[in-house]
Amino acid sequence: MKTDNSPPRGTRDLLPAVVALRDHVLGQIASVYHRYGYQRIETPCLEDIARLVGGQGGENEKLIFKVLRRGLPDQMEQTTGLADLVDLGLRFDLTVPLTRFYGHHHADLPMPLRSFQFGPVWRAERPQKGRYRQFYQCDIDLIGEPSVLAEIELIEATTEALDVLGLTGTTVRLSDRRFLSALAHAAGLPDQAQNGFFIGLDKLDKIGWDGVRRELIDDRQLPAEVVTNALTKIENLQGLDAQKVADTVADEVPGLDDQVIADLATTTTGLDQIARERGLRWEFDPTLVRGMGYYTGQIFEVVHPQSTSSVAGGGRYDRLIGRSLGTDVPACGFSIGFERIVDLLGKAPHREAVAVLFDADVPAAEALTLARQLRTEGRTTSVIRRGGKFSAQLSRLESSGFTSFVHLRADHAPGLRPDERPLGRQTLA
Repeated sequence: MKTDNSPPRGTRDLLPAVVALRDHVLGQIASVYHRYGYQRIETPCLEDIARLVGGQGGENEKLIFKVLRRGLPDQMEQTTGLADLVDLGLRFDLTVPLTRFYGHHHADLPMPLRSFQFGPVWRAERPQKGRYRQFYQCDIDLIGEPSVLAEIELIEATTEALDVLGLTGTTVRLSDRRFLSALAHAAGLPDQAQNGFFIGLDKLDKIGWDGVRRELIDDRQLPAEVVTNALTKIENLQGLDAQKVADTVADEVPGLDDQVIADLATTTTGLDQIARERGLRWEFDPTLVRGMGYYTGQIFEVVHPQSTSSVAGGGRYDRLIGRSLGTDVPACGFSIGFERIVDLLGKAPHREAVAVLFDADVPAAEALTLARQLRTEGRTTSVIRRGGKFSAQLSRLESSGFTSFVHLRADHAPGLRPDERPLGRQTLA
């Protein structure tokens, strides 16, 4: 009986050509980050469930894949609670594991720490096109730098990595959680209602202004006058000139901490300088919220005209490490939407690869010797036995990424290297 060999819903098998593209993307990103002094680290896929549900993952905490404790009996009593069954979970992002990593190893790490991670994360999403239950993230973080030097450097490094990949036309969106909190407070929103307000505002790009108003007023039961006041202030701050951001924000939100205004002025000046040097496009966007609850300062995203969602995003999270370490440590990070970037790029750069085809009556050792010679010349080479229709086999080789082939036949002269022929339509004619 034939079994179903498809992967679980929301997950994918990756064919060699797709993996080649992903390796290329990661390699280009890593090369840029290395030039900025960042080093790659790795963290486990599993984390303690208490850490994952610590209240800093926003809506993602509802999507955690939980892992049963070891040694549970086959049958449990009906009164058994979930806490008695689960002690671990699969990570839903790379930031929460990074904070545990730093808390555990900080005595052995440089200060500040410049690190980046690459690996799979899991969320119990409803599977649909472009949304998976297992996907890869690529994060870059700077821990121990309290000033907005961190924000500017992370934005510069990440946008440079996107440029190197050829992902043009991107725009950096910038905002600040401290500014948003002050604005909500000035509009009359109680502190305990701000988190719900931010979650609703974060859906603006999906449901529009009217949808956000309905969610905040009808669903979250926030006062209509307060919601209208806050949203009006936010709308008034859209589309500001770069030179006017800090002053306009200060005027619109009286009493905003001077440090927030100074940080905005420094970051916008830094982004302007990068823009002049290599064409970076950026804007101040007061509607930008980012869903995670751990952000404490400036937040940012990178958007691309061909993507309905951001291709990268991050911000400052100064208090997240302190939740486990006991001492707050300044930290800022940027997460690249690896899967979205791969989809936008479409295919990996051209590579040169040669196939050594040999007929059944040619000794395999002779084919291996020729392949060995080609590899010493720096060529990517595979030995493949001839079989089936010749033109069909060449078509399969071309679709697999080979660019040329050498055909060893029984009648070729001993010791004489056969001609190498390119793969392509002209070969099959």
